Amino acid sequence: MRVLHSRVATPSNLRFYHSSNHPSLKTPFLLLPQFPSLQKSSFRSHSLKYSTSFSSGSVKKASMAASSPSTEAETKPFSVLFVCLGNICRSPAAEGVFRDLVKKRGLDSKFKIDSAGTIDYHEGNQADPRMRAASKRRGIEITSLSRPIRLPDFRDFDLILAMDNQNRDDIIEAFNRWKFREPLPEDAHKKVKLMCSYCKKHDETEVPDPYYGGPQGFEKVLDLLEDACESLLDSILAENKHILDS
Repeated sequence: MRVLHSRVATPSNLRFYHSSNHPSLKTPFLLLPQFPSLQKSSFRSHSLKYSTSFSSGSVKKASMAASSPSTEAETKPFSVLFVCLGNICRSPAAEGVFRDLVKKRGLDSKFKIDSAGTIDYHEGNQADPRMRAASKRRGIEITSLSRPIRLPDFRDFDLILAMDNQNRDDIIEAFNRWKFREPLPEDAHKKVKLMCSYCKKHDETEVPDPYYGGPQGFEKVLDLLEDACESLLDSILAENKHILDS
């Protein structure tokens, strides 16, 4: 789904969407920026738990854990986040394709896989039924629910895959805004890559949005994603050999 929106910076950083850009909307609607304080309670969230109490024997354990950070890094699943506009067509399909590929190679426990959108209009919804049907014909189940990208994603994920250039620009814009609100890794923006940059069999530079097209558009998206995900997984394994060794 593509929606045109204003990029004029305003003090409150508000974005407006109009019914002329989306057939399901009868009146203009307002989308608030996705700051943590404005997100709904239904957003998926991750929490970091800190232990501050020490007994007579816990100090030694804490010291041992602090002395071996590389062990924790090696056992932590490699995390991948796929992102498109509404998180109902391309990114949930990418999540499904990659998850299926990882499962077939017996690497389920080695990866954390998720998808998100740059807007929250479809939050909580299943993927587009046309995309789910097209994927199912290829033996791939899409079960994820739409959610918007959020600030912790820049800490929690090792790699963020944007479906097109606009998605990538919106993700980077979000990072540049959020990094002044909460501490984020300075180089977190380097985690953002274009999905098609991993394609080997196709020359496309972007995964096209199939929302307003016919059935063939969804098939084309899946062709690109299957190509890119195969190469993506090989690339991750080549650069992170501990995944196979652990």
